[in-house]
Amino acid sequence: MHWSKLFIPTLREAPAEAEVVSHQLLVRAGYIRQLSAGIYSYLFLAQRSLLKIMQIVREEMDAIGAQEMLLPALHPAELWQESGRWTVMGDNMFRLKDRFGRDLCLGMTHEEVMTSIARGELRSYKQLPQIWYQIQNKFRDEPRPKSGLLRVRQFLMKDSYSFDLDAEGLDDSYQKHHQAYRRIFDRCGLNYLVVEAHSGAMGGSQSHEFMVASDAGEDFVVQCGSCGYSANLEKAVSQPRAPELADPEGDLTPEPFHTPGRKTIAEVAEFTGLPETCQMKSLVMVADGHPVLALLRGDHQLSETKFAAAMGASEIRPAHPEEMRRWLGADAGSLGPVGASKLRIIADEALNGRRNMIAGANRDDYHLRHVTPGEDFVAEFHDLRQAVAGDGCINCGAPLELRKTIEIGHIFKLGYKYAESMGLRVLNAAGEEVPVIMGSYGIGIERILSAAVEQRHDADGMALPVAIAPFVVVVTPVNSAEAAQRRAAEEIYQACRALGLDALLDDRDERPGVKFKDADLIGIPFRVTVGKKLAQGKVELVERHGKASADVPVADAATEVKKRAAM
Repeated sequence: MHWSKLFIPTLREAPAEAEVVSHQLLVRAGYIRQLSAGIYSYLFLAQRSLLKIMQIVREEMDAIGAQEMLLPALHPAELWQESGRWTVMGDNMFRLKDRFGRDLCLGMTHEEVMTSIARGELRSYKQLPQIWYQIQNKFRDEPRPKSGLLRVRQFLMKDSYSFDLDAEGLDDSYQKHHQAYRRIFDRCGLNYLVVEAHSGAMGGSQSHEFMVASDAGEDFVVQCGSCGYSANLEKAVSQPRAPELADPEGDLTPEPFHTPGRKTIAEVAEFTGLPETCQMKSLVMVADGHPVLALLRGDHQLSETKFAAAMGASEIRPAHPEEMRRWLGADAGSLGPVGASKLRIIADEALNGRRNMIAGANRDDYHLRHVTPGEDFVAEFHDLRQAVAGDGCINCGAPLELRKTIEIGHIFKLGYKYAESMGLRVLNAAGEEVPVIMGSYGIGIERILSAAVEQRHDADGMALPVAIAPFVVVVTPVNSAEAAQRRAAEEIYQACRALGLDALLDDRDERPGVKFKDADLIGIPFRVTVGKKLAQGKVELVERHGKASADVPVADAATEVKKRAAM
């Protein structure tokens, strides 16, 4: 293709609203334009890259026996009501009514639709296993869309679904996807992590996320550099750092003391002269409508995901101020477990075995010293805390690191959640009707592109991997008005095309600096510069990633690009 005929609206300055690098560069390079908050148009270059990503995804999904479909984006409410997710999804779901007043939604995901197809068509174990997938627009009413394509309201996703007779079959389908995802992200040129994850609203027993480390990410991953343990912050377990001060010895009785105006853990620590690790943090929560008092060490934070899992609750929230006073007789900042007879008490494992700590007295502006779990109150102990950097690895004890990441893929073992709620059953070999076990597997198509930009860029623009760049090589005559340069550039361009390379000829009547800046900005992996060295029978071959360059004979330019692109 000839650049002079294409629509590539590059910008010299980043838009003011673009906060992360991928957003800035994708706009500046003419890949995307914003239509409204969280909604983007994909222009020519972006579409070429996205199509290449989708082709890689299709090839690897087809290789594991998956069958591609295309399902509706508009769903009747009844399907989501059957699964119980119509209310669970809350305000994140785009909802609408048709002219007859029937409730509909725009699909955030397609478990319900796929399950409805399966229950209408699958009758026997002989039809299993099945893996069905699609690449489809998804919709999420994101409250704070930002970061370009990383948090949007409409996005492209590959989602696939496995249907198996038993858990052993699901294990096989899960592993097939796990390996296919690795091949997809390897081919897309990404450096990524695979971490244990929480299933969230998807449900199910096991899940893994595929993550790319980036400051633009909004997910956190806990990682051990020694043994390789890694997990999403929601799921991560760790060994807490030891308290700064040993607990007082002896069987001491809880004793109230006045703490006027001291509401926070930090304020009480300053007032008493004791570290936060000597205190209990009391959080009043509501789990599926029932009040619960969650206790943590003063310097720890509650993981709501772990709390919900420990409670077996589908809906959790902090208690309202009036609820706290009704249940415990005091306001937040003075609450504690002693005498909290109206609430179920659940405590973090880090409090197990501790003695003579400080806790709220359930009396405004008062606390208790000498509070011992298991003696002064009864609690259930669970892992409730968020891991933090510097904690010990649960496997080897080495210090853990905390990294910001972008999620690019997520795989789930759904189990029987949708089969049971929506009536997906088949006959087994004994002629008995049994539920089908399912898995769900997603990849964010645009997120692959954004993650690649986040990982591979410099001050001049993006440096996309060969497999997903809109073009592999741009042939740039320094002076398009000079006949010899123009002729040599055309010959190299045609030779590249003959070798199957996606090639772009920059035939614009522009200064060399403009051409070079634009080529660097849009991220094409290789540039062949036809300039003064043509008189010596040579051209310059520049690799965008790292800026390495070499002079090569004109006749060898296309084959040299082909060779390097295959590396």
